[in-house]
Amino acid sequence: MGFVNMNIIKKLLLLALAAPVVAQANVGLHLDKAPYDLNDKASLQRGAKTFVNYCLSCHSASYMRYNRLQDIGLTNDQIKDNLMFAAEKVGEPMNVAMKKEDAKVWFGATPPDLTVIARSRGADFLYTYLRGFYRDDTRPTGWNNTVFDKVGMPHVLYSLQGDQELHVEKHGEHETSKLVLVKPGTMTAPEYDAMVADLVNYLVYMGEPAQQIRMRLGVYVLLFLAFFGVVAYYLKKEFWKDIH
Repeated sequence: MGFVNMNIIKKLLLLALAAPVVAQANVGLHLDKAPYDLNDKASLQRGAKTFVNYCLSCHSASYMRYNRLQDIGLTNDQIKDNLMFAAEKVGEPMNVAMKKEDAKVWFGATPPDLTVIARSRGADFLYTYLRGFYRDDTRPTGWNNTVFDKVGMPHVLYSLQGDQELHVEKHGEHETSKLVLVKPGTMTAPEYDAMVADLVNYLVYMGEPAQQIRMRLGVYVLLFLAFFGVVAYYLKKEFWKDIH
């Protein structure tokens, strides 16, 4: 295969095969609509900052390089000064400093790479998931999640959101559940939701950094095909005018 890394190919194939399974597993869950906008560079920059400060300590993004953050309006100096804590050069991938062996001992499983998590899980899932943690003393970490039951990940953003509890109400044979904030964090609910929206926005961008470029090129290609179609039509009429 030349210079192609077979381990990377295997991981990408596994992610591709797992995506339909994940999509089926999410059927029936109530997912809130993620208000992301890949054209909002300020949001993407805030999301990148949150990702580096709260996610990159455990989760890697090994298929994403720091220098791709130039695409969202950051300079090399801004990247170095504000976002690089586990690397020395902006051309390096966003690897995590924690060893996989240690992570497996501490959490029971190695935290997954988040480079394409938005492509496999979906933006709505991530937006709901990051706002759906609640206290659960039966879990080893003390936390559970409304869309990921028995989740192994602790709520790393709890100091910002605060503590929530899951309250279940019975209405005859039916039950409804809702999250109730019992201990406020440093952010209000709207502020926390906005921060999570920025983080999800960045995760969606990281899954395909060239998406906006691809879409713009797609428009140019369609315009060219439309123009060429007109030219081809009149050219065909010119070639066949003596036959018809």
